[in-house]
Amino acid sequence: MTRIFGTDGVRGLANGHLTAELALDLSVAAARVLADRGEFAGHRPRAVVGRDTRISGQFLEHAVVAGLASAGVDVLRLRVLPTPAVAYMTQALGADLGVVISASHNPMPDNGIKFLARGGLKLDDTVEKEIEQHLDEEWVRPLGGDVGRVTPYATPVEEYVAHLVGTLTKPLAGLKVVLDCAHGAAYQAGPLALAEAGAEVIAIGVEPDGLNINDGYGSTHLDNLREAVVAHGADAGFAVDGDADRCLAVDAGGAVVDGDQILAILALGMASSGRLARDTVVATVMSNLGFVRAMKDAGLGVRQTKVGDRYVLEAMRVSGYTLGGEQSGHVIMSEFATTGDGLLTALHVLERMAETGQSLASLASVVTRFPQVLVNVPGVDKTRADDDPLLAAAVAEEEAGLGDAGRVLLRPSGTEALVRVMVEASTQEQAQGVADRLANVVRERLALS
Repeated sequence: MTRIFGTDGVRGLANGHLTAELALDLSVAAARVLADRGEFAGHRPRAVVGRDTRISGQFLEHAVVAGLASAGVDVLRLRVLPTPAVAYMTQALGADLGVVISASHNPMPDNGIKFLARGGLKLDDTVEKEIEQHLDEEWVRPLGGDVGRVTPYATPVEEYVAHLVGTLTKPLAGLKVVLDCAHGAAYQAGPLALAEAGAEVIAIGVEPDGLNINDGYGSTHLDNLREAVVAHGADAGFAVDGDADRCLAVDAGGAVVDGDQILAILALGMASSGRLARDTVVATVMSNLGFVRAMKDAGLGVRQTKVGDRYVLEAMRVSGYTLGGEQSGHVIMSEFATTGDGLLTALHVLERMAETGQSLASLASVVTRFPQVLVNVPGVDKTRADDDPLLAAAVAEEEAGLGDAGRVLLRPSGTEALVRVMVEASTQEQAQGVADRLANVVRERLALS
């Protein structure tokens, strides 16, 4: 069977790859797998279901709810809610299963389905494989009173906002903030959370029409946020993506503050209060060398993982770390959340500004970013990228030339038929030159026969 689950649930063109039929079948299979594993022993199973603002989320939500209820699962409909909020409500309500219908930062025509286990945790790969194996199988359907009940849940936004604000120890009074919600799932919760925390909020990207999610707004399109911050004389700006599990920032002058800088700000703050477990932060191999050096200079360790928030989460759980994240702004604070949470991230960066009295630019300046160049090389056999001796020799030669003032990361893409060449160096020109030379070697050595 072709693998249906990707690195973050099932995702694809809504009503193309991701149909109502598939959504229903996946939900039935998920309920059956969890029942077979004894997850529902001794009680009626209960699930929560939330979605982002995509128009396709409406029919997919109904398909998911129908599948779960037909399998005997009681369903609480959370309606439009950020991914981390669905994870929180799964845990807070003691649900056996959470379902998020969202394609995150992808364009509007896409959508996705992500299942969460009890406690708001992502499903293990083994469970996802079992769900795939149960698709299209014959099964004994519950009848009569054994089918599931479907109930709208009245106050998910308010409860999630109360949770977010409750994680703070200092009010944000006196701070003026622009928040860009990408016309996505955070359009209600985001402005409300910042206002409840005491900040003056200018909200943009809060007029979803089902078609405009991530369109020119959000963490992948920062121009509108930068303009708004400067125009309103705001202290800072934050942009989340369509499902609000990631966050990037803009300082008062309109300069972008990326995920590495945000992670550094939070790491230093948590370390100063004794909340950074083992004085270590988890990041991926794509984190800028400037971030790694800043942490080392501060006496903090950096545990680096493969690219992907699931690998960051895995390292955090195994070793008990309390902070991790990616350059994209996917930041995980395990004290308060089981997944990346863009609104939680924004609130705690603002709290750090309030605590220290420093500007966002000043706090972010702890990281001096190395120029970074990423070249994607398509049309090659990525399976040989780790085994070609001449390619390895070329990488070693370029690394020797960079010394301590740069690095090379060459890796096959996990989702596309290409090899990624990432280079950091003292200057943009040097990084570009090394990346271009290595990309040519990749083309020569890994060319498809």
